[in-house]
Amino acid sequence: MQRFAGPSNLPAESNTFVGREADVDELVHLMRVSRVVTLCGAGGIGKTRLALRLASRLAAVNTGGVCVCELADLEKGQLRGQVAAAMRISGDLVETIGDRRVLLLLDNCEPVIGECAELCRDLLRSCPGVTLLATSREPLRVPGETVWRVPPLSVSDPGDGAQSEAVRLFVARATAARPGFELTGETRPLVAELCRTLDGLPLAIELAAAMVRVLSVGQLVERLDDRFRLLAGGARTAPARHRTLRAALDWSYRLLTPQERLLLRRTAAFRSSWTLDLAEWVCSGPGLAEEEVLPRLCDLVDKSLVVLDGEVAGHARYRLLETVREYALEQLAESGEEAELRRRHLTALARLATRFKESLAPGVRTSWPVVERYVNLFDGLKAEVNSACDWSIAIGMPETALTLLTDIRFLLIGSGRKLDSTERLDRLLALDAPQVPRGLRGRATVVRGELALAAGDFEPALRHVRAGLELCAAAKDVYGEALGTIALAQLTGEQAAIDRALDTARQSGDLVMESLAQATRARYGLHQGRLKEAQRAYQEVLAISEELDNHYGQTFGHIGLAQVARKTGDPAAAKRHYESGLRLLRHVDARQQIVSCLAGLGRVALDEGDLTQARARLTEALVLSRDAGLRAGIARRLEAWAALVTAEGDHRRAVLMVAAAVTLGGRQPDARTEDVLRPARASLGEAVVGVLWAEGTGLTADQAVACALEGDLPEPPALPVVPVRQDSRLTPREQEIAELVARGLSNQGIADELVISPATVARHVANILSKLGFATRTQIAAWVVGSR
Repeated sequence: MQRFAGPSNLPAESNTFVGREADVDELVHLMRVSRVVTLCGAGGIGKTRLALRLASRLAAVNTGGVCVCELADLEKGQLRGQVAAAMRISGDLVETIGDRRVLLLLDNCEPVIGECAELCRDLLRSCPGVTLLATSREPLRVPGETVWRVPPLSVSDPGDGAQSEAVRLFVARATAARPGFELTGETRPLVAELCRTLDGLPLAIELAAAMVRVLSVGQLVERLDDRFRLLAGGARTAPARHRTLRAALDWSYRLLTPQERLLLRRTAAFRSSWTLDLAEWVCSGPGLAEEEVLPRLCDLVDKSLVVLDGEVAGHARYRLLETVREYALEQLAESGEEAELRRRHLTALARLATRFKESLAPGVRTSWPVVERYVNLFDGLKAEVNSACDWSIAIGMPETALTLLTDIRFLLIGSGRKLDSTERLDRLLALDAPQVPRGLRGRATVVRGELALAAGDFEPALRHVRAGLELCAAAKDVYGEALGTIALAQLTGEQAAIDRALDTARQSGDLVMESLAQATRARYGLHQGRLKEAQRAYQEVLAISEELDNHYGQTFGHIGLAQVARKTGDPAAAKRHYESGLRLLRHVDARQQIVSCLAGLGRVALDEGDLTQARARLTEALVLSRDAGLRAGIARRLEAWAALVTAEGDHRRAVLMVAAAVTLGGRQPDARTEDVLRPARASLGEAVVGVLWAEGTGLTADQAVACALEGDLPEPPALPVVPVRQDSRLTPREQEIAELVARGLSNQGIADELVISPATVARHVANILSKLGFATRTQIAAWVVGSR
């Protein structure tokens, strides 16, 4: 006779359940609408504990009982007997359950995953009251199954003083291991760092917390590089696979097929993330054909060992949890394949870089979406680029890495993108390997100069560019010569250098180079007050970039034309160009250009007296500059903020902002500074402005941004410091020439008046424009009149 007692065998919780409150609520709702839910996740991520908590929440509505069946150590063919024993069923399992309302929890299905799928299928068909909850590293793949990926515990604090789930778990377990343990101001950031390093993995965090009985939190963090040896002190009564971190991963690894193990250890070559193309190029080889990479990658994702981490440039992106990667690296080292995998990793990235460079080659008309995908792809793979370069340095073979970096030079030096390549490029060049062709070394040296220029380091920039240009000329490397000539023109601003750059670019037949040379002409024309020349050059940049469908170049042209329009008193045209530039860069992380457009729109609104719009745009620009870590951009944005709050009548904050802008920008006060200080002196007095100036110069970038956005004001310093007035920065001769400019004299007229050469006058006028931050002689005249 068949019988069914229908009991519940839920075990009592051995310690407090921490975190996952929102997860449990979501799963309770999910179990009401789905008859089979599988909790999937990596080993040690807390699937079983979450399932037990969920089952206890659902016990009341399952009147036929809640039954937990542990399957981790099961052999094939034993599943139905194990489930029947757990449910105290004699006879046929399906017939005995019948229409009773039962919740069956199948825990750790991996060893008998196929049999679990068949049992679930039979129960779902014949037992309408049965609800199935499974935990597994991979889905059961049965009709009607809902797969719920168990995430790591949150590692970021939610704010308002609350702690992240991972930190809460660590504290709870550490307190149990060492009564009296508590977080302090010193240990709180260390615990947060530890939880982040352990990927929010509950098993790893619990094992680490147990070690506070013998180690400090600081010692734990220091020793996490050897996490498998460190985290080896689990409870004796825990399942063997959960007593150490290594045991948890060993258990998962043993369940993999030979090809899955091969792919898992080979993916450890990727430092951060990868795409399918990269996996096929790097991980295929003996034992794993290229066409087998995708199905095995799917298997590893299903088994929760590889994480699908969104998309990059329209490609699915994959990664390993750091703990899994550490384990896979050990397996890779033992396999003897590591050196070959590192070489293939570098070669694959260089292959991508070559494709990017070829998309911009002369005569190639690559559509912007294609270029955009490369830009976003390399932005998402910057950790891989850095890792590949580090390996090249370690083995003393720099040629491929130098080629990689020079092929993506546009991404290294532009758009606010930080690939941290300067130090690596220095180390690659310092290897002085004889196999590196002279032309390649020359191009790489020019790129090093361009990086220095982008960082504002003009002396080393000039040194590197000249050295690189000499090497390229000796090697008859036309592309390198064009690069170097344009970079030299950007550095010196000399008209002859600019003309040479434009000639070299045209001779190379490379329209991208020509647009760069025109951009240099435009920039110096704008800076030196030759607005017609600047306008023509910016229009050339725009025309070439439109022909190439290059949105970066088009945006640069629009920003330049907007700046010209603003200087010539045409705010409508300026606004139109800034908005056009902003629209072109919707899908690319071109932070510097986006910030320039936003800040430009803010300045135009400020010119027109629309303070509300000015504040909105300048806020966007300042926040983006801060988040991108663009120090020079922050300084320029703070200067705009100073003008804004001056217009709003907040002279105290205006002085703070302009002082911080001058200090952070590493420059001296100029005409724009005086535009803020003059009304502040009139309103607050000289002494107060001096005190405020001292306060502002002492602000960090973060403090200055907070002062701008939130109104946070610092404590005043002990001693007032009065800023240098703008007019005191001119030499007596420059002051004299400025007065003659204000009288309307030309350079020749001033030369005749002072009996000096027109060339000497031109140099003095250029110095005056630079010191005062002006672009035109008219501005000098207006300043002289206003200062009388």
